[in-house]
Amino acid sequence: MGLNEELVSGMLIGAVFKDYKGKISSMDFHRKEDLLVTASHDDSIRLYDTANAALQKTVYDKKHGVDLICFTHHPSSVIFSSRNNSDESLQYLSLYDNRILRYFKGHQNRVVSLCMSPTNDSFMSGSMDHTVRLWDLRVNACQGLLRLRGKPTVAYDQQGLVFAVAMEGGAIKLFDSRSYDKGPFDTFLVGGDTAEVSDIKFSNDGKQMLLSTTNNHIYVLDAYGGEKRCGFVLEACSDNLEACFSPDGQFVLSGSGDGSLRAWNINSGNEGFQLLSSGLLVV
Repeated sequence: MGLNEELVSGMLIGAVFKDYKGKISSMDFHRKEDLLVTASHDDSIRLYDTANAALQKTVYDKKHGVDLICFTHHPSSVIFSSRNNSDESLQYLSLYDNRILRYFKGHQNRVVSLCMSPTNDSFMSGSMDHTVRLWDLRVNACQGLLRLRGKPTVAYDQQGLVFAVAMEGGAIKLFDSRSYDKGPFDTFLVGGDTAEVSDIKFSNDGKQMLLSTTNNHIYVLDAYGGEKRCGFVLEACSDNLEACFSPDGQFVLSGSGDGSLRAWNINSGNEGFQLLSSGLLVV
């Protein structure tokens, strides 16, 4: 069954988890399994079974803290960034036995963007040290380095063939994953908005890009030509907000500074509708 406005606007809270002692800084759904992983400022990593709305496991890293997190291809393994700006800023963790499988060293400042390749063991990180680093889960050493202006934000497309890097001034650069050392093959400018891009996502079909900015705007771009399809404005928020596509790419969903969850139909260009108003993690 495809999504439509009636179905999306009728969605209700399925479960609420209240056991956090700090704000949730990041979360990620596994691509194939019914699993969700979260990172919180109480130094916890929590794994949830989304099919049964159940907490499966909680582990802590009090030494490094946890900030950004994403699944690898294995449902029991994640990569995460440290919140405490240590030299061991990226870690590869087995949730099965709470064991660090590898440290990735190189960034000189906080990691602000983290993305796993959808097709292989490569991943990328962007840092406040103005670099994007490319890594391989099987190797400690950095596999590639891009030096950029401002605070870089990174994302792979769903086929793993292209990755995008957002830089200061609203510039989005597209690279071929197989020959990124040759430089970007295309560059887009987010029309008239020079705010920093805080998050990038590609739609599942690879035809659209979704940008969230530090001034509470969301833009949907054509991923081939960079043209802006539509844009939405959120209530102001002290933290950077992160929007996402629905699986079919027809809707955009995002939290807002007023504590609500909002949705927009990309094709109809309507004003959007509020799904719920809650400051809690909703699955």
